[in-house]
Amino acid sequence: MSCTRSSRANPRGTCASAPSTSARRSLGAFFLESAAWERPHWFEANRGLLAELPEEWRAPERDDWSAMFHSPISAAEAWKTRTAVGLFDMTPLKRLSVTGPGAQALLHRLSTGNIAKKPGAVTYCLLLADDGGIRSDVTVARLAEEEFQLGVNSNVDFDYLRVEARRQSAADPAQWVHVTDITGSTCCIGLWGPLAREVIGKVSSDDLTNDGLKYFRTKEITVGGIPVTAMRLSYVGELGWELYTTAEYGLKLWDLLFEAGQEHGIIAAGRGAFNSMRLEKGYRLWGTDMTSEHHPYQAGLGFSVAKDKTGFVGAEALAVRKEQPAPKTLRCLTVDDGTSVVLGKEPVYVAGEAAGYVTSAAYGYTVRKPIAYAWLPTAVEIGDSVEIEYFGRRVAATVSAEPLVDPGMERLRG
Repeated sequence: MSCTRSSRANPRGTCASAPSTSARRSLGAFFLESAAWERPHWFEANRGLLAELPEEWRAPERDDWSAMFHSPISAAEAWKTRTAVGLFDMTPLKRLSVTGPGAQALLHRLSTGNIAKKPGAVTYCLLLADDGGIRSDVTVARLAEEEFQLGVNSNVDFDYLRVEARRQSAADPAQWVHVTDITGSTCCIGLWGPLAREVIGKVSSDDLTNDGLKYFRTKEITVGGIPVTAMRLSYVGELGWELYTTAEYGLKLWDLLFEAGQEHGIIAAGRGAFNSMRLEKGYRLWGTDMTSEHHPYQAGLGFSVAKDKTGFVGAEALAVRKEQPAPKTLRCLTVDDGTSVVLGKEPVYVAGEAAGYVTSAAYGYTVRKPIAYAWLPTAVEIGDSVEIEYFGRRVAATVSAEPLVDPGMERLRG
């Protein structure tokens, strides 16, 4: 499901070069590239939704600079995902398979999470450097006793895990473990929104109720005859699943879901809406919001370190850093004027002095104001006023409590 250089996409939401199973109108995806993948940022086929878009969901117009790779269509895609259902091509997410009798031992040693759970469990956790800094954040799904599927960030993670697996296997052959990059042979589709169950229920007889598949759990299901690994995860903060299958079934799976969702107002949605919704939920992006320079507690990720767990890489250094005052903390900012959208990397001023910088930024369509995350002095508290310098002018912003949307997790837990 990787894409060639094209500004058009078919109704599957994948590449225009992908073979079509029937005569369909083009969705007109606008692609931007990241990590060698072309990702749809919005779909021109959704432009007609702008006529239906409620006034409160409309974003302010942008200046020419910030509008270069932006479309108001993203507002419509966020609206539909929050109120109906959206289909997202998440195939570029890097996936690893970790198998063997030593798989649990390897992941237990390298990660901050408690991954020694029964098959079906999914754990969000971190890989740390020896000094306690965040090497990466990962999701670990236990598919079987000796089989795990990991969602990681890059080839750096793959290399790290593969090298550590070789060392462990050499040290104790009875605890051998094999790490494989399965990204190219598989695909991932995100089906998210309050009507997601109605859509998938038309093409799958498996139990996907809250009792049938709880939040942060996984199981094997069948969708229209296609074998699928369903994970109850959502990076946009809505009910739904990450749906994994092998590459040869990817296009058919997309078609089945897209067709099943027509009566429920399903839309294909891009990264513009996706990024806005993930910031509204306060979800971090490794390499942008935090790096190996930061430790979990200052990045707001202390929950990902299992209580009372010791012996993992970076544990001793992290214990020391946790007790020391962190000079900076990652904070959520909302822009006071409700219209000024910054782009990221801008300096942030506290009491008139440059004291931090913006990491991620987007317009929050649900909360109706621009959002920015920024590293700021730890002494800065929720409710404090700061200023973001955007092309020579100061933009007033307020440090806000997070997450901005669904703090009680009712939408996610469905």
